[in-house]
Amino acid sequence: MKEPKLPRARGPLSAGVISTLTCGEPAPRVGRADPLGEDLQLALYLCYELHYRGFAEVSGEREWDPELLRMRGELEELFLAALKGATAGGDDVIAVLEELLVEPIDARGVSHHLRDDGELWQVREYIVHRSIYHLKEADPHAWAIPRLQGRAKAALVAVEFDEFGGGRAERMHAQLFADLMDELGLDSSYGAYLEVAPAEMLAVVNMMSLFGLHRSLRGALVGHFAAAEITTAPSARRMAQGLTRLGVDPLFFTEHIEADAVHEQVLRRDVIGDLLHREPGLAADVVFGVQATDWLEGRFGELVLGRWQSGRSSLLFPVSDLR
Repeated sequence: MKEPKLPRARGPLSAGVISTLTCGEPAPRVGRADPLGEDLQLALYLCYELHYRGFAEVSGEREWDPELLRMRGELEELFLAALKGATAGGDDVIAVLEELLVEPIDARGVSHHLRDDGELWQVREYIVHRSIYHLKEADPHAWAIPRLQGRAKAALVAVEFDEFGGGRAERMHAQLFADLMDELGLDSSYGAYLEVAPAEMLAVVNMMSLFGLHRSLRGALVGHFAAAEITTAPSARRMAQGLTRLGVDPLFFTEHIEADAVHEQVLRRDVIGDLLHREPGLAADVVFGVQATDWLEGRFGELVLGRWQSGRSSLLFPVSDLR
């Protein structure tokens, strides 16, 4: 398995993590830092990636390095506080999920733009962004499996089975995304575009890892997963229409139109329903997971559309061959 290379640092925190990973230097104290900034989000992503595929220059033993775990905890504390400060909270799970099912008539998100007016270079740029997650699609959610029981566990495993291709490697959603990248002439190797992914994209993926790696946040992880499945089907339909308009095979997105519509029902009824039947005190955590997902995805969408509307790349720096 080919492991990705470490990216360049974006500040003292990410530089400190890289030095610890490669040279054994003591991990720095975090102190006061922008919880949503480039430096902290990259530092956190590097720490989390040790629990996935790691990096080519880094020993697998670093996954449980006490210094890195201490630093990761400080980074997480700031990030989690920022997410809680940006969300309304509450414990009405039904209401917060119902809100996601109603899309404003005048909604104009990234998928709307790519369906109607998007250019091929913008599609390719958007796919570069999403590769940070989709090349390991559903891996973060697998952390929930040992933390659930009964019907909730069985139902979540059923959803994950679909995400991983129903036992067929070529049908895994991560592989379908890699195939799409190949068709678009992009580098489909894992982690190839970490260097250019902005903090707004890293934060979306870091949230998944944060929720997944902490048993105490299992409710938030389930809430996030439900929110993602509820909002994916309509946006996937728009993406498929946009790709078809541009002459690109939309298989990755058409796969999600029907699958995620089913997954939404399973997550709402069987996973969340059974989880809260067993542990009603987790309702506020489920709501938090839904709201944090909606907020971070909103920030990401605003960044991308804002940059495109001004004629600029939405990546951290432009990738020369995307146009």
